[in-house]
Amino acid sequence: MSKQNKLAEAIFQKMMLKDYCSQWMGIEPILIEQGHCKIKMTVKKEMLNGYGILHGGMAFTFADSAFAFASNSFGRLAVSINGSMSYAKSAKEGDVLIAEATPLNVTHKTADFDVNVMNEAGEIYYYFRGTVYRSSKNVI
Repeated sequence: MSKQNKLAEAIFQKMMLKDYCSQWMGIEPILIEQGHCKIKMTVKKEMLNGYGILHGGMAFTFADSAFAFASNSFGRLAVSINGSMSYAKSAKEGDVLIAEATPLNVTHKTADFDVNVMNEAGEIYYYFRGTVYRSSKNVI
């Protein structure tokens, strides 16, 4: 494992220690690398809306977690300044979802990421795009 990816993994572990929302969602890492991450979760009954499908806010939160882990993985504290999501398909209780965050553009002060939320077969359910502000503070 490269030095950059070891740092990304250490940052993920540090963030998860106090990320009680991601803990509650049952998020598990699949791949943590500098600028890139894949995480998974299983949709719980408590995440459903009144129509029995994953609440849009929960879908956004899951994508936002992947976005946070990927954008902070470079070592500098990054906070979201913009995010939007398109909802292509509805997830249901018991579905296993994977969120994959990849960078589009990383500059000294900002970074843009795409996050695709998909099922285990790779069928995309939700498309997220976000921008972070990259501070000069180190995460670790």
